[in-house]
Amino acid sequence: MQGDPPGAPIPGSGERRYYGLDALRGGMMLLGIVLHGANLYLAAPPPAFPFPTDRNNAYVFDLLFFFIHSFRMPTFFVLAGFFASLLVEKRGLWGTYKNRASRILAPLLVAIVTILPVTGLFMLDFMLSARFGTHNLVPDRAELAKFGEELIAAGHPAREPMAGHLWFLYYLLYFYLLIPVCQFMARRARRAESRVNAVLAAPATLVLLALYTAATLWPYHGGQVLEGFIFFRPHIPSLIYYGSFFVFGYLFHHFPAILKTFSRHVTAYAWLGLVLFPLSLYVSHLEYLAGGSPGFWIHLAAVVANGLCTWALIYLFIGCALRFFDYEATWILYASQSSYWVFLVHMPLICLAGWWLVQYDFPAVLKFLLAAGFTTLVCFVTYHYWVQNTWVSDFLNGRRFNLAWPWLDAANGKARR
Repeated sequence: MQGDPPGAPIPGSGERRYYGLDALRGGMMLLGIVLHGANLYLAAPPPAFPFPTDRNNAYVFDLLFFFIHSFRMPTFFVLAGFFASLLVEKRGLWGTYKNRASRILAPLLVAIVTILPVTGLFMLDFMLSARFGTHNLVPDRAELAKFGEELIAAGHPAREPMAGHLWFLYYLLYFYLLIPVCQFMARRARRAESRVNAVLAAPATLVLLALYTAATLWPYHGGQVLEGFIFFRPHIPSLIYYGSFFVFGYLFHHFPAILKTFSRHVTAYAWLGLVLFPLSLYVSHLEYLAGGSPGFWIHLAAVVANGLCTWALIYLFIGCALRFFDYEATWILYASQSSYWVFLVHMPLICLAGWWLVQYDFPAVLKFLLAAGFTTLVCFVTYHYWVQNTWVSDFLNGRRFNLAWPWLDAANGKARR
C-alpha cells in the first residue's frame, strides 16, 4: 500500500506520474470511516451480517453501506495490483517482497497485538450494548456467552479468530505471492500486445470483466461479499474474488490502453452505475427474501447485476481520478500518506464512538455524524502531530514527512502568488 513516494514515475513511461491514482488509493482507505460508521446504523442488515446495530437506525445507511461496499475494496485491490507491478519494475521481485515485508507484514503483525485487541473490545462493547441495552466497558460474561450462543445457533462462526479490518492487509500478503504468476501472464500477453490493447481499450470489455466477476460471486448469497473474509482462516471464495482484482490491476499497468478507456467515458460509466446499483440492490434483496432456496435464475441475476455494478463503478472512479485529479497537489500527498495510519486506527475509534452513543436516543444521522466526525478528527490530528514526522511514519511509509495542513498550504500558495 505504501513504501514509495506518491505518484512515483513509471519506468519506461518518462516522467508520467499517477497522482490521480494515489488520490484514489488514499480515498478508498479513508472511506473506511464512512463505511464502518454506516455499519453501526443499518436498518435492515442482510442475513450474512449477524451483528446487532443501534436501535436508532435509518435505511439511508443501508444504501450508503452497500454502495461503498460494492466498489471500495475491489477498486483498492485493482490499484494494489497496479502499484505492485510498478514496484516490481523499480525494485525487482525480491526487492518488492522485501519492501512489502517491511511495509505490510511488519505493520500487520504489530497491529494484531496492539490495535486488533482494542478494536475487538470496543466492537464487543457496541454489539452487547445494542443487543441487551446495557453499557459496560468490560463485557458482561453472561451477556457475552448468550450472544455467542445466538451467533452459533444462527450458523455464524463465533469462535473463529477474527482479523477484523486488518483482513485486507492479511489478504494482500497472499496476493503478493501471485506476482510471479502475474509476471508470466504479462509476458505471454505481450506476444499479442496490439490485440490485447485493442480489447482492453474497448468499452465493452467492462462486460467481460463483469461476467468473470459474476462467476467468482457465485458462492455468495445475494451476490454480495459479506461473509468469510474477516477471519484469519483463509476463505477461498474471498481469496479468488478479491485476488482477481489484484491480478487485473497488475496486468492493467502493462497495458495502459485501458487507462484511456477509464478516463474517456466517465459520464457513461456514471449513468451505468446509477442504473446498476439500485438494480443490483433490488435483485440481491429478492434473493434474501427467498431465503435458503432462491432459485437458479434469481441467483444468476444477483451475481451478474453485482458484477456489472462493481466494474461500472471501478471504471467510473479510476476514470474520474485520471481525468480530474491527475496533478500534483498538497492535498493528494496528504491524503495518500495519511491513509495508512487512518485505516489502521479508525476502526477502534468508530466502535468506541458508536458504543458511547448507543446509550442515547439521538437520530441515527446525528449519531453517525458524531461518530464519523470524532473518528476523523482523532485520526488526522494524531497523524499530523504524532505520526508523520516520527518513527511511526518511518515504520509505515518508509520515510518521514513534514506536511502542512492542506488548506493552510493552499492559502500560503495563494498568498505567495
